[in-house]
Formats: sequence, structure tokens, C-alpha cells
Amino acid sequence: MIAVVSPNPSIDKLFLVDEVRLGAIHRPQELVVTPGGKGLNVARAARTLGGDVLAIALLAGHAGHWIADGLLEQGVRTDITWATGETRTSLSAADPSSGRPTEFYERGEMPGPDTWEAYVARVSAGAQGARWVPLSGSLPPGVPATASADLVERARAAGARSVVDQHGAALAAALAAAPDVIKVNANEARELTGHAEPRAAVAALHELLAGRRGAQGLGAPVAIVTGGEDGAFLADPEATIWHGTVDAHGPFPTGSGDSFLGALLVGLEETGEDWSGSLALALGAAAANAELAGAALFDPRRARSLAEQARIERV
Repeated sequence: MIAVVSPNPSIDKLFLVDEVRLGAIHRPQELVVTPGGKGLNVARAARTLGGDVLAIALLAGHAGHWIADGLLEQGVRTDITWATGETRTSLSAADPSSGRPTEFYERGEMPGPDTWEAYVARVSAGAQGARWVPLSGSLPPGVPATASADLVERARAAGARSVVDQHGAALAAALAAAPDVIKVNANEARELTGHAEPRAAVAALHELLAGRRGAQGLGAPVAIVTGGEDGAFLADPEATIWHGTVDAHGPFPTGSGDSFLGALLVGLEETGEDWSGSLALALGAAAANAELAGAALFDPRRARSLAEQARIERV
């Protein structure tokens, strides 16, 4: 099972418009609305590919109930902690030909300490029996970055393997807790390692994480650096580095990283941890996501077809 930690979900709205002009009235050609935030995107992507998924979400208000209903319709099992206030909304506007978005992300509301403690307890419970616990996206306002480390440690205590896809202080805190897998984009990898070249960055990131896990008597990690249409580099538990690409291009990259992660975990479940084979499915899902408007709304048949076309090389 994949138990996805989603502490700061949102209603994601994407307007498709020919052009965004300051001070002008816009009448979108289309509106795509989804239960969103990185964690829920990961959960939806994994479920789309047939994965056994539990979304552990912190929700509030009318927006939260809309998200809960949407996840139910999409077949995603949920474990929800209810907070006061309203779950945030994230708004994007994009040209349907280029897909380049202009984005407005609310920060969300601060949960009270009792609510956060209740949520963390649900993460511990939901991780029981899970094989993978991905932690994706931001923390709610007022929750310290060190909470990411706590969530990683709680997944480990439950016998699950943690996967981190965050940024900034939350990512640094999660790394200090030595997760099993880290996935970052090329810019984040450069900030962490000082290496602009993705292959060097993924090797350095793997070495860094292996040192921290080794100091705690833990097994070898996996590090992943994604680069959009340039594919992804993956350093597996043996420190073997794989580079994967797929020859497909779409105008809507938002959510491709989340689709990549959800598909990677499904691939690992299906193959018994064939990392290079799972990388192919991850790339197929990311590319399929970019072809359609809306994060993690790809066609699973298209994702698997693209996965078969992916080129995976040891480098």
C-alpha cells in the first residue's frame, strides 16, 4: 500500500485562456478543477495506474468537503483529519497552446496544535501496513519545518519506507531524518549539492543521504533528480545511476513531477523494486500528464504506452 501524506491540500483551478493581461477581463475557454496539492496529485496518479492508495489529508470547511467528495469519486481512499477554517485554493491560468501557467497559490490556514497532533497521529496509524509513505509538498502555515523530520520518523517507526518531495526548510529537515528516497528537481538538487549537472547532483545527493542513513544503521537510499523533458537521473540502492528519457512533449507540465512519483511507487509495487523498470513507468506518467490540462489527470493506457518507449540507460 502507498500511504500518501498530504498536510496542505488545495482546490486546484486551472483556467485555459489565450493570453493573461493585467487589468483585463478574461473569459476562459475551459476550467479544470481538481482536488490538489502535491500529495493528492501523487495519490491520484498512483490510483490512476491501479495502485493501492490511502491519502492521509488535513482538510477544512466547505472546500475540504468538496475535496473529500472528489477523492471518493476518483476512487482514492482517504483518512481525513478535519480542521477549522477553509482549505486553500490554488489558481492557475495558462495558454492552451504553450501551457505556460501564471499561478496564484494560497498559503492555507494555520491548524491549531491539537489538530496538528491529531493529524500526525493519523499519519502514524495510516502508515501501519503501508510499504511506501510519500511526503509531498508544503506544510501548513505555522507548522515548523522540523515537522517533516517527525513525519519521516513516524513512517519509519510504522515499518514503512519514506519518500520525500519537498523544498526549502522542510526538505532540509526531512533530509536530516534520513528518508529512504528523495526526489527533487534539478534546481533543488543544485541548491542542495552545488552541482548544476544532474548526474553529478544525483550522485552527490545519494552520497549525502547514504552517509546520514549509515550513521543511523539504516539501509542504502535512493536519490532522484528530475529535469522535465530532459528526463530523470536515479541513483539506486547500489549507487548505480540510471538516466531515463521518453520522446514525448506536452504543453501542461504542472503535476508531472507528482505523476512521476505516484507512478514510480506503483511500478515498484508491481515489479518487486525494479528501479530502472519503475523509472520507465514514472517517465511515461509524467509525459502523459503533460499532454492534458490538469495535474495527474492522465490516461493510464497512454502512460504505460509511453513507458514502453522510454529509454533507460546506466550512466
